[in-house]
Amino acid sequence: MDIIFLRGLQIETIIGIYDWEREIRQTVILDFEMACDIRKAAQSDAIEDTLDYKAVSKRVIDFVENSQFFLVETMAEQLAQIIRNEFGVPWVRLTLNKKGAIRGASDVGVIIERGDKSCHA
Repeated sequence: MDIIFLRGLQIETIIGIYDWEREIRQTVILDFEMACDIRKAAQSDAIEDTLDYKAVSKRVIDFVENSQFFLVETMAEQLAQIIRNEFGVPWVRLTLNKKGAIRGASDVGVIIERGDKSCHA
């Protein structure tokens, strides 16, 4: 299995359960690892034969900037569904970091994996 990754994508959004969080935009930091068989693209040298990480990032940015979730869990789950369904990714690992959400902690968030990692050997 090959993995295409995207790390440290910072996006401003409305997220949180407290009233003050519903009134401001906060930064979430996203990391993605996405299964993709890159052999065809390696031979053809054509973007059409691989997972276009620019297209993925544009879709993710648009979705997150225009969303308003209470929980990071909900945002992560919906992002994983978008990646898998819209881009044909069989497996994704997503890290959603809501940096600064807990005093004294440098990072806080969720890591989820969705799909079947073994389907691209």
